[in-house]
Amino acid sequence: MARSPSCAHLASCSARIPLPEPLPPGYRDILAAIEKATDGLRAKDVCQALGLGAEPRHTEGTRAKLKRPVTRGILTEPEPGPFALTKPTPGTPEADSS
Repeated sequence: MARSPSCAHLASCSARIPLPEPLPPGYRDILAAIEKATDGLRAKDVCQALGLGAEPRHTEGTRAKLKRPVTRGILTEPEPGPFALTKPTPGTPEADSS
């Protein structure tokens, strides 16, 4: 049985590696909508999936929210417009679990 790391070890690791802050609920809803889609979604599609309006104020606000997970490596924007979940790279625990 593997030993769990000590508190001192965890504290020293967290001092070197910044832990990502959790996403607010609105971002989680966006990620859930994108996860249900087989292909990437555009901001307007995400708005429709979340029951928001299709007016520019809604789509532009959603587009801005979609850009944050892109910078964190959670989503990708392969070309201007569609956003999709980042595919796990081989050798990562997410890729090995299937």
